[in-house]
Amino acid sequence: MTAIAHQQRPSRTELGRCLMESGALTSDWAPTFAAVDRAEFLPRLMWPFLPGGEAAVAQAVTVDRRTDPAAWYGYADSDLSIVTQWDDGDHRGTDPGRVATSSSSQPTVVFQLLAALDADTGMRVQDAGTGTGETAGLLTHRCGAENVVTIDVDHAVSAAARERLCRLGLYAEVLTGDALAGHPGEGLYDRVLCTFGVRSIPRAWMDQVRPGGIIAVPYGTHYSNRDALLRLTAYGDGTASGRFRAGIEFMRARSHRTVWPAHEDYVTTWPGSTGTAVQPDQLADTDAEFVIGLAVPHITHTVFREEDGTRAAWFYSRTDRSWAAVRWPEEDGPGTVYQHGPRRLWDAVEAACAWWEEQGRPGLDSFGLTVTPQGETPWLDEPGNLLPGAQWR
Repeated sequence: MTAIAHQQRPSRTELGRCLMESGALTSDWAPTFAAVDRAEFLPRLMWPFLPGGEAAVAQAVTVDRRTDPAAWYGYADSDLSIVTQWDDGDHRGTDPGRVATSSSSQPTVVFQLLAALDADTGMRVQDAGTGTGETAGLLTHRCGAENVVTIDVDHAVSAAARERLCRLGLYAEVLTGDALAGHPGEGLYDRVLCTFGVRSIPRAWMDQVRPGGIIAVPYGTHYSNRDALLRLTAYGDGTASGRFRAGIEFMRARSHRTVWPAHEDYVTTWPGSTGTAVQPDQLADTDAEFVIGLAVPHITHTVFREEDGTRAAWFYSRTDRSWAAVRWPEEDGPGTVYQHGPRRLWDAVEAACAWWEEQGRPGLDSFGLTVTPQGETPWLDEPGNLLPGAQWR
Protein backbone atom coordinates (compact mmCIF):
# COMPACT_ATOMS: atom_id res chain seq x y z
CA MET A 1 0.00 0.00 0.00
CA THR A 2 1.27 3.47 -0.89
CA ALA A 3 1.54 5.82 2.06
CA ILE A 4 -1.22 8.40 2.27
CA ALA A 5 0.28 11.87 1.93
CA HIS A 6 0.17 13.53 5.31
CA GLN A 7 -1.26 16.73 3.79
CA GLN A 8 -4.39 14.66 3.00
CA ARG A 9 -4.80 13.19 6.51
CA PRO A 10 -7.01 15.26 8.80
CA SER A 11 -5.82 13.11 11.70
CA ARG A 12 -2.26 14.35 11.25
CA THR A 13 -3.41 17.96 11.00
CA GLU A 14 -5.30 17.45 14.25
CA LEU A 15 -2.21 15.94 15.90
CA GLY A 16 -0.17 18.99 14.96
CA ARG A 17 -2.85 21.30 16.33
CA CYS A 18 -2.97 19.41 19.63
CA LEU A 19 0.81 19.44 19.96
CA MET A 20 0.90 23.20 19.33
CA GLU A 21 -1.89 23.90 21.81
CA SER A 22 -0.20 21.81 24.50
CA GLY A 23 3.07 23.67 24.01
CA ALA A 24 5.01 20.51 23.16
CA LEU A 25 5.45 21.60 19.53
CA THR A 26 6.89 25.10 19.31
CA SER A 27 6.57 27.33 16.27
CA ASP A 28 10.22 26.90 15.27
CA TRP A 29 9.78 23.11 15.08
CA ALA A 30 6.41 23.28 13.27
CA PRO A 31 7.94 23.27 9.74
CA THR A 32 9.93 20.15 10.64
CA PHE A 33 6.82 18.44 12.00
CA ALA A 34 5.04 19.28 8.74
CA ALA A 35 7.88 17.94 6.59
CA VAL A 36 8.72 14.72 8.46
CA ASP A 37 5.79 12.33 8.70
CA ARG A 38 5.84 9.85 11.58
CA ALA A 39 3.87 7.33 9.51
CA GLU A 40 6.75 7.01 7.05
CA PHE A 41 8.90 5.53 9.84
CA LEU A 42 6.44 2.97 11.18
CA PRO A 43 6.41 -0.73 10.20
CA ARG A 44 3.40 -2.40 8.66
CA LEU A 45 2.75 -4.37 11.85
CA MET A 46 2.86 -2.31 15.04
CA TRP A 47 1.49 -2.21 18.57
CA PRO A 48 0.13 1.13 19.83
CA PHE A 49 0.17 1.41 23.61
CA LEU A 50 -3.29 2.41 24.77
CA PRO A 51 -3.39 4.13 28.17
CA GLY A 52 -5.51 2.57 30.88
CA GLY A 53 -7.83 4.44 33.19
CA GLU A 54 -6.91 5.38 36.74
CA ALA A 55 -7.14 1.77 37.88
CA ALA A 56 -6.29 0.05 34.61
CA VAL A 57 -2.99 -0.99 33.10
CA ALA A 58 -1.92 0.34 29.71
CA GLN A 59 -2.24 -2.25 26.95
CA ALA A 60 -0.65 -2.79 23.57
CA VAL A 61 -2.92 -3.65 20.66
CA THR A 62 -1.95 -5.19 17.31
CA VAL A 63 -2.52 -3.10 14.18
CA ASP A 64 -1.68 -4.24 10.65
CA ARG A 65 -1.70 -1.70 7.82
CA ARG A 66 -2.62 -4.36 5.25
CA THR A 67 -5.81 -5.40 7.01
CA ASP A 68 -6.90 -2.13 8.66
CA PRO A 69 -5.22 0.89 7.04
CA ALA A 70 -7.67 3.37 8.57
CA ALA A 71 -6.84 2.25 12.10
CA TRP A 72 -3.13 2.07 11.26
CA TYR A 73 -2.99 5.69 10.08
CA GLY A 74 -5.23 6.77 12.93
CA TYR A 75 -2.74 5.39 15.45
CA ALA A 76 0.22 6.74 13.48
CA ASP A 77 -1.31 10.20 13.85
CA SER A 78 -2.14 9.78 17.53
CA ASP A 79 -0.27 11.11 20.55
CA LEU A 80 0.55 7.57 21.69
CA SER A 81 3.76 5.58 21.91
CA ILE A 82 3.87 2.67 19.46
CA VAL A 83 5.89 -0.48 20.07
CA THR A 84 7.84 -1.61 17.02
CA GLN A 85 9.93 -4.41 18.56
CA TRP A 86 9.44 -6.92 21.37
CA ASP A 87 11.94 -8.98 23.33
CA ASP A 88 15.08 -7.58 21.67
CA GLY A 89 13.90 -8.90 18.30
CA ASP A 90 13.26 -12.49 19.41
CA HIS A 91 9.47 -12.06 19.29
CA ARG A 92 7.47 -13.85 16.62
CA GLY A 93 3.82 -13.62 15.65
CA THR A 94 1.32 -10.79 15.71
CA ASP A 95 0.32 -10.71 19.37
CA PRO A 96 2.22 -8.37 21.70
CA GLY A 97 5.39 -9.86 23.14
CA ARG A 98 6.67 -9.86 26.71
CA VAL A 99 8.93 -6.80 26.89
CA ALA A 100 8.79 -3.78 24.57
CA THR A 101 12.34 -3.08 23.37
CA SER A 102 11.98 -0.51 20.57
CA SER A 103 9.27 1.99 19.77
CA SER A 104 8.09 5.18 18.15
CA SER A 105 7.88 7.54 21.11
CA GLN A 106 4.81 9.59 21.96
CA PRO A 107 4.95 12.75 19.80
CA THR A 108 4.46 15.02 22.82
CA VAL A 109 7.57 13.54 24.42
CA VAL A 110 9.59 13.66 21.19
CA PHE A 111 9.04 17.39 20.83
CA GLN A 112 9.67 17.99 24.53
CA LEU A 113 13.06 16.36 24.04
CA LEU A 114 13.76 18.41 20.92
CA ALA A 115 12.75 21.64 22.67
CA ALA A 116 15.15 20.84 25.52
CA LEU A 117 17.90 20.03 23.02
CA ASP A 118 17.59 23.45 21.37
CA ALA A 119 19.32 22.26 18.19
CA ASP A 120 19.47 24.51 15.15
CA THR A 121 20.76 24.68 11.59
CA GLY A 122 24.39 23.65 11.25
CA MET A 123 24.76 22.12 14.69
CA ARG A 124 26.41 18.69 14.97
CA VAL A 125 24.10 16.30 16.78
CA GLN A 126 24.59 12.78 18.09
CA ASP A 127 21.28 10.89 18.30
CA ALA A 128 21.58 8.01 20.78
CA GLY A 129 18.94 5.36 20.09
CA THR A 130 17.87 5.37 16.43
CA GLY A 131 14.69 3.34 16.83
CA THR A 132 12.41 3.87 13.85
CA GLY A 133 14.62 6.69 12.58
CA GLU A 134 12.01 9.39 13.07
CA THR A 135 14.02 11.46 15.54
CA ALA A 136 17.07 11.30 13.30
CA GLY A 137 14.84 12.41 10.44
CA LEU A 138 13.54 15.39 12.40
CA LEU A 139 17.08 16.38 13.37
CA THR A 140 18.31 15.96 9.80
CA HIS A 141 15.59 18.26 8.48
CA ARG A 142 16.49 20.81 11.15
CA CYS A 143 20.29 20.64 11.24
CA GLY A 144 21.33 19.14 7.90
CA ALA A 145 22.16 15.54 6.97
CA GLU A 146 25.90 16.08 7.22
CA ASN A 147 25.51 17.08 10.87
CA VAL A 148 23.50 14.15 12.29
CA VAL A 149 24.88 10.82 13.50
CA THR A 150 22.42 8.30 14.91
CA ILE A 151 23.39 5.09 16.74
CA ASP A 152 21.42 1.99 17.74
CA VAL A 153 22.62 -1.23 19.33
CA ASP A 154 20.31 -3.45 17.26
CA HIS A 155 21.44 -4.34 13.72
CA ALA A 156 17.91 -4.95 12.40
CA VAL A 157 16.59 -1.72 13.89
CA SER A 158 19.48 0.29 12.42
CA ALA A 159 19.09 -1.28 8.97
CA ALA A 160 15.36 -0.59 8.82
CA ALA A 161 15.84 3.01 9.98
CA ARG A 162 18.61 3.61 7.43
CA GLU A 163 16.37 2.37 4.63
CA ARG A 164 13.50 4.65 5.69
CA LEU A 165 15.74 7.69 6.02
CA CYS A 166 17.35 7.14 2.63
CA ARG A 167 13.98 6.60 0.98
CA LEU A 168 12.91 10.02 2.27
CA GLY A 169 16.15 11.76 1.29
CA LEU A 170 17.14 12.30 4.92
CA TYR A 171 20.70 11.04 4.76
CA ALA A 172 21.79 11.02 8.39
CA GLU A 173 24.76 8.80 9.22
CA VAL A 174 23.25 5.62 10.71
CA LEU A 175 25.55 3.47 12.82
CA THR A 176 25.11 0.17 14.65
CA GLY A 177 26.81 0.04 18.01
CA ASP A 178 26.58 0.94 21.67
CA ALA A 179 25.08 4.43 21.79
CA LEU A 180 26.32 4.75 25.39
CA ALA A 181 29.84 4.77 23.96
CA GLY A 182 28.90 7.48 21.49
CA HIS A 183 30.84 8.12 18.30
CA PRO A 184 33.81 10.50 18.27
CA GLY A 185 33.30 11.50 14.64
CA GLU A 186 35.10 14.56 13.33
CA GLY A 187 35.23 17.05 16.16
CA LEU A 188 32.96 17.62 19.13
CA TYR A 189 29.18 17.64 19.00
CA ASP A 190 27.03 20.64 19.79
CA ARG A 191 24.21 18.45 21.04
CA VAL A 192 23.62 14.88 22.28
CA LEU A 193 20.05 13.59 22.27
CA CYS A 194 19.15 10.29 23.94
CA THR A 195 15.86 8.52 23.32
CA PHE A 196 16.18 5.73 25.86
CA GLY A 197 16.30 5.79 29.64
CA VAL A 198 19.65 5.83 31.45
CA ARG A 199 20.60 5.34 35.08
CA SER A 200 23.89 7.22 34.78
CA ILE A 201 25.40 9.64 32.29
CA PRO A 202 28.02 7.94 30.06
CA ARG A 203 31.50 9.38 30.30
CA ALA A 204 31.80 9.17 26.50
CA TRP A 205 29.03 11.72 25.98
CA MET A 206 30.78 14.15 28.31
CA ASP A 207 33.98 13.76 26.33
CA GLN A 208 32.30 14.17 22.95
CA VAL A 209 30.24 17.34 23.48
CA ARG A 210 31.77 20.80 23.21
CA PRO A 211 31.91 23.32 26.06
CA GLY A 212 28.47 24.88 26.30
CA GLY A 213 26.91 21.95 24.47
CA ILE A 214 23.66 20.36 25.58
CA ILE A 215 22.81 16.77 26.51
CA ALA A 216 19.07 15.96 26.67
CA VAL A 217 18.30 12.55 28.14
CA PRO A 218 15.60 10.60 30.03
CA TYR A 219 17.22 9.95 33.42
CA GLY A 220 16.03 7.86 36.33
CA THR A 221 17.11 5.46 39.03
CA HIS A 222 16.65 1.77 39.73
CA TYR A 223 14.21 2.65 42.50
CA SER A 224 11.29 2.96 40.06
CA ASN A 225 10.32 3.25 36.39
CA ARG A 226 9.86 6.99 36.79
CA ASP A 227 12.21 9.00 34.54
CA ALA A 228 12.59 12.72 34.01
CA LEU A 229 13.85 14.72 31.08
CA LEU A 230 17.28 16.00 32.11
CA ARG A 231 18.93 18.91 30.28
CA LEU A 232 22.63 19.13 31.02
CA THR A 233 25.02 21.87 29.97
CA ALA A 234 28.61 20.69 29.49
CA TYR A 235 31.38 22.95 30.79
CA GLY A 236 34.33 21.53 28.87
CA ASP A 237 36.24 20.38 31.95
CA GLY A 238 34.61 16.97 32.22
CA THR A 239 31.66 18.30 34.21
CA ALA A 240 28.07 19.17 33.40
CA SER A 241 25.03 20.30 35.31
CA GLY A 242 21.37 20.88 34.64
CA ARG A 243 17.80 20.66 35.78
CA PHE A 244 15.14 18.01 35.37
CA ARG A 245 12.09 19.03 33.36
CA ALA A 246 9.04 16.87 32.67
CA GLY A 247 8.39 13.36 33.92
CA ILE A 248 8.64 10.83 31.09
CA GLU A 249 8.96 7.07 30.59
CA PHE A 250 11.33 5.48 28.10
CA MET A 251 12.64 2.01 27.48
CA ARG A 252 15.96 1.66 29.22
CA ALA A 253 19.30 1.07 27.62
CA ARG A 254 19.84 -2.68 27.57
CA SER A 255 22.80 -2.42 29.93
CA HIS A 256 20.85 -0.10 32.27
CA ARG A 257 17.86 -2.36 32.78
CA THR A 258 17.18 -3.29 36.38
CA VAL A 259 18.15 -6.88 37.13
CA TRP A 260 15.68 -7.91 39.82
CA PRO A 261 17.36 -9.27 42.96
CA ALA A 262 16.91 -12.92 43.85
CA HIS A 263 14.86 -12.73 47.03
CA GLU A 264 16.38 -15.86 48.54
CA ASP A 265 19.88 -14.38 48.23
CA TYR A 266 18.82 -11.53 50.52
CA VAL A 267 16.37 -12.93 53.04
CA THR A 268 18.27 -15.67 54.87
CA THR A 269 16.99 -14.71 58.30
CA TRP A 270 13.88 -12.90 59.51
CA PRO A 271 14.51 -10.17 62.10
CA GLY A 272 12.01 -8.76 64.53
CA SER A 273 9.99 -5.66 63.75
CA THR A 274 11.93 -2.39 63.96
CA GLY A 275 8.97 0.01 64.06
CA THR A 276 6.02 1.32 62.08
CA ALA A 277 5.83 2.95 58.68
CA VAL A 278 4.01 5.56 56.62
CA GLN A 279 1.00 4.61 54.54
CA PRO A 280 1.78 2.92 51.20
CA ASP A 281 0.03 5.67 49.23
CA GLN A 282 2.74 8.09 50.34
CA LEU A 283 5.32 5.84 48.72
CA ALA A 284 3.31 5.65 45.50
CA ASP A 285 3.40 9.40 44.73
CA THR A 286 5.37 9.64 41.49
CA ASP A 287 7.35 12.71 42.55
CA ALA A 288 8.13 11.08 45.90
CA GLU A 289 9.33 7.96 44.08
CA PHE A 290 11.66 10.04 41.95
CA VAL A 291 13.07 11.92 44.95
CA ILE A 292 13.59 8.72 46.97
CA GLY A 293 15.55 7.27 44.06
CA LEU A 294 17.79 10.35 44.01
CA ALA A 295 18.24 10.52 47.79
CA VAL A 296 18.75 6.79 48.44
CA PRO A 297 21.09 5.55 45.68
CA HIS A 298 21.59 1.95 44.63
CA ILE A 299 18.21 0.66 45.79
CA THR A 300 15.23 -0.95 44.08
CA HIS A 301 11.78 -1.70 45.42
CA THR A 302 8.38 -3.16 44.70
CA VAL A 303 4.92 -2.68 46.22
CA PHE A 304 2.29 -5.41 45.86
CA ARG A 305 -0.48 -7.35 47.59
CA GLU A 306 0.32 -10.69 49.16
CA GLU A 307 -1.92 -13.72 48.62
CA ASP A 308 -4.06 -12.85 51.66
CA GLY A 309 -4.56 -9.27 50.43
CA THR A 310 -2.02 -7.65 52.76
CA ARG A 311 -0.19 -4.73 51.16
CA ALA A 312 3.57 -5.05 51.27
CA ALA A 313 6.67 -3.19 50.09
CA TRP A 314 10.14 -4.69 49.66
CA PHE A 315 13.40 -2.78 49.30
CA TYR A 316 16.72 -4.27 48.16
CA SER A 317 20.19 -2.74 48.14
CA ARG A 318 22.11 -3.11 44.87
CA THR A 319 25.51 -2.81 46.57
CA ASP A 320 25.18 -5.42 49.33
CA ARG A 321 22.58 -7.81 50.74
CA SER A 322 20.72 -5.27 52.85
CA TRP A 323 16.92 -5.38 52.59
CA ALA A 324 13.78 -4.01 54.19
CA ALA A 325 10.13 -5.04 54.15
CA VAL A 326 6.98 -3.23 55.25
CA ARG A 327 3.60 -4.94 55.67
CA TRP A 328 0.27 -3.19 56.23
CA PRO A 329 -2.11 -5.78 57.77
CA GLU A 330 -4.87 -3.17 57.93
CA GLU A 331 -5.70 -0.75 55.11
CA ASP A 332 -5.78 2.29 57.41
CA GLY A 333 -3.38 1.07 60.05
CA PRO A 334 0.35 1.53 60.46
CA GLY A 335 2.75 -0.71 58.63
CA THR A 336 5.17 -3.04 60.35
CA VAL A 337 8.82 -2.63 59.38
CA TYR A 338 11.51 -5.31 59.08
CA GLN A 339 15.04 -4.56 57.90
CA HIS A 340 18.34 -6.35 57.83
CA GLY A 341 21.91 -5.61 56.81
CA PRO A 342 24.40 -2.75 57.13
CA ARG A 343 22.23 -0.38 55.09
CA ARG A 344 19.08 0.48 57.01
CA LEU A 345 17.05 0.89 53.85
CA TRP A 346 13.68 1.70 55.36
CA ASP A 347 15.23 4.34 57.64
CA ALA A 348 16.77 5.99 54.57
CA VAL A 349 13.54 5.84 52.55
CA GLU A 350 11.50 7.22 55.44
CA ALA A 351 13.98 10.05 55.98
CA ALA A 352 13.83 10.95 52.27
CA CYS A 353 10.01 11.01 52.41
CA ALA A 354 10.01 13.19 55.52
CA TRP A 355 12.51 15.63 54.01
CA TRP A 356 10.47 15.91 50.81
CA GLU A 357 7.34 16.67 52.85
CA GLU A 358 9.22 19.30 54.90
CA GLN A 359 10.34 21.02 51.69
CA GLY A 360 6.72 21.39 50.58
CA ARG A 361 6.64 18.36 48.27
CA PRO A 362 8.66 19.98 45.44
CA GLY A 363 8.07 18.70 41.92
CA LEU A 364 10.80 16.99 39.96
CA ASP A 365 11.48 20.18 37.97
CA SER A 366 12.85 21.69 41.20
CA PHE A 367 15.68 19.16 41.16
CA GLY A 368 18.85 18.90 39.12
CA LEU A 369 22.01 16.85 38.69
CA THR A 370 25.70 17.68 38.55
CA VAL A 371 28.03 15.26 36.73
CA THR A 372 31.78 15.14 37.31
CA PRO A 373 34.49 12.54 36.66
CA GLN A 374 33.92 11.38 40.26
CA GLY A 375 30.21 10.66 39.72
CA GLU A 376 26.81 12.30 39.91
CA THR A 377 25.08 14.19 42.70
CA PRO A 378 21.49 15.50 42.82
CA TRP A 379 20.43 18.86 44.21
CA LEU A 380 17.32 20.89 45.01
CA ASP A 381 16.79 24.33 43.41
CA GLU A 382 20.50 25.01 42.75
CA PRO A 383 23.79 23.12 42.58
CA GLY A 384 25.32 22.65 45.99
CA ASN A 385 21.97 22.43 47.79
CA LEU A 386 22.29 18.68 48.20
CA LEU A 387 19.61 16.25 49.25
CA PRO A 388 20.07 15.06 52.87
CA GLY A 389 21.77 11.69 52.84
CA ALA A 390 22.52 11.85 49.11
CA GLN A 391 26.02 10.85 48.11
CA TRP A 392 28.13 10.69 44.97
CA ARG A 393 26.48 8.06 42.83
